[in-house]
Amino acid sequence: MRRYPRDFTGYGKTPPSVRWPNGAKIAVQFVLNFEEGAENNILHGDDASEAFLSEISNAAPWPGKRHWNMESLYEYGARAGFWRLHQFFTERNIPLTIFAVTTALERAPLQCEAMIDAGWEIACHGLKWIDYKDYDEKDERQAIRDAIKRHTALTGQRPLGWYTGRCSMNTVALVAEIGGFSYQSDSYADDLPFWHETASGPQLMLPYSLDCNDMRFTTSSGFATGDDFYHYLTDSFDTLYQEGESGSAKMMSIGLHCRLIGKAGRFQALKRFVDYVASHDNVWFARRIDIADLWAKQHPYQPHLAPSKMDKPTFMSYFGNVFEHSPWIAEGAFETELGLSFDRPHTFHTALVRIFRNASYEQRYGVLCAHPDLAGKLAAAKMLTQESTNEQASAGLDSLTETEKQQFSELNDAYVKKFNHPFIIAVRGLSKQDILAAFHQRIQHDKPREFDEACQQVEKIAFLRICEAFDSNQSDNRHAS
Repeated sequence: MRRYPRDFTGYGKTPPSVRWPNGAKIAVQFVLNFEEGAENNILHGDDASEAFLSEISNAAPWPGKRHWNMESLYEYGARAGFWRLHQFFTERNIPLTIFAVTTALERAPLQCEAMIDAGWEIACHGLKWIDYKDYDEKDERQAIRDAIKRHTALTGQRPLGWYTGRCSMNTVALVAEIGGFSYQSDSYADDLPFWHETASGPQLMLPYSLDCNDMRFTTSSGFATGDDFYHYLTDSFDTLYQEGESGSAKMMSIGLHCRLIGKAGRFQALKRFVDYVASHDNVWFARRIDIADLWAKQHPYQPHLAPSKMDKPTFMSYFGNVFEHSPWIAEGAFETELGLSFDRPHTFHTALVRIFRNASYEQRYGVLCAHPDLAGKLAAAKMLTQESTNEQASAGLDSLTETEKQQFSELNDAYVKKFNHPFIIAVRGLSKQDILAAFHQRIQHDKPREFDEACQQVEKIAFLRICEAFDSNQSDNRHAS
C-alpha cells in the first residue's frame, strides 16, 4: 500500500465558519429510518431471517426460515411506531429527513403518502435493509440504480440524499459514480459536512450519528432506559450549542427508528428532549437536504493541491526543491504511505521534515551547505534558485547599499569560517535589520547549537515554500474558475 486512504485531519483546530439561518448556533436534524418490510426475510428472497436492531437479545439469523417474533417486531414500527412519531413531529412542526429503504416504502403506501404530505425529505436508504459488505461492485451498483428508479416512482421525486448504513467499502464511490446526489451520509467522521473526493468527482458528505441514535437501545453497552437516551442527547446538544455560542456552529444528527423510539416507554424521552431543545434560542430544526444546500452555497467545493494523489514527476516538480538542492528529501517522502491527512500545508510539511530529521548528520549538513549565502556572490551573479531569489528579495536583500553589502560579506565570511556552512535564516517577514541582528546573535553560538538552529531554519524555509505552492495552486484554480 503506497497511499493510505483515510483522513485523520479533517478541519483540524479551525473548522469553517457556517451561518445557519437566523443566526442559529446549532442545526438540529432528526432522521427517521423507515426499514420495516425491507429487512432480511426469506419472503424477500434472502437466505435467512433478520437479526439486527430489534428487541430480541442476541438474535441470530434463521437460515431458510421465517422468524415470527422478529417479523412482528418490525411490523410494530410500521403499524404503530411510525404513526406515533408522525403525529408528534407534525404537531410540533419539526421537519424530518426519512432514510427510507425502497422496498420498505413500496410495502407502506399510507406511510409514504403521509411523509410526502408532511413535507419531509425522503432520502434513499438503499434497496433493501440488508448488509452489502459482501456484494461485488456490479451487483451493488445495480441495487443502487434499482433503488433510485423505484424510489422516484414511489415519491414522484428523485432522492437527493443517500444512506445505505450497512454499506460496503465500495458504496460511497458507487453512489458518487451514479451521481445526482446533493449529499451522502455513509460517514460518521465529523460534526460538520465535508467534501469527499472520489474518482467521479467531489461528493458532499453529511455525517450521520450512531451514538445519538436509538439503535443503542438494542446493544448491551447502550441505553437501558429512556432517561439514558434523554441525558445522552441533552449532553450532546449542550456541548455543540456551547461551541456554537463560541462561534463554531455545529450540526447535531439524531437517528430514530419507528420500531425502537416508537415504543411507548421510549417515546417520552424523545418528547422531553424536543422540549429541552425548544427551550433554547437560536436553534435551527432542519432537513438534511436543507443543510446540504446551505453548505454547498457557503462552502462550495474548492480544488486543492493533493500531494497524496500526485504521480512522482508532478510531485517532484512541486516539492523537489522545497529543501534547497536536496530532491532526495521529497523523493523519500513520496515513498512513504503519505495519505489524505497530508494534503494540507502543515501536515505535508511534517512528511518532508521526518525524512530530513531521520537523515544522518552528514546528509543534513549537506542540506545546509546547499543553501546560498545571504546577499552573496551567487545572488550577485543571479545564480540562485527561483525560491531563494524570491525569498531574499522579499527581505530587500536584492537592493542593499554598498555599506550593507560590505556588512553581509564580512558576516558571511566570519560565519562560514566558524561553522563551515552558510548562514541560514527564513527571511520571509524580516527586515534587513532583523537579519543582521540574528547574524550577530547566532555567530556567538557553539557549533552544535548553531547546527540545530540552522536545521530549524531550513525546516521553516521548507514550510514557507510548501505554503507558497499550495497558495499558488489555489490561486490558479480560482483564476481558472
